[in-house]
Amino acid sequence: MIILNMLILVMIMFIIGNMIFVSKHKHLLIVLLSLEFIVMSIFFFLLIYFSFIENEMFMLMVFLVFSVCEGALGLSILVSMIRTHGNDYFQSFNLL
Repeated sequence: MIILNMLILVMIMFIIGNMIFVSKHKHLLIVLLSLEFIVMSIFFFLLIYFSFIENEMFMLMVFLVFSVCEGALGLSILVSMIRTHGNDYFQSFNLL
């Protein structure tokens, strides 16, 4: 019963993260935060899944390494965009 409640909570986290990602697409910072929220909900799902089947947790460490690298890459893109354009609006620069 507790595992079912935790899975429902993780699914709600995933859906809320996707809703924020789709609706708040004007600022890069909000998009990056919603992507990190989605990654954390996937991490919680994998944690519940691997503990339920009593498997090794090595794959979770690999997942965390890749998610940290993704977060650092997004943060560096955000910093370079703010330095060149002055803000994080997607509409303030031309893609052509």
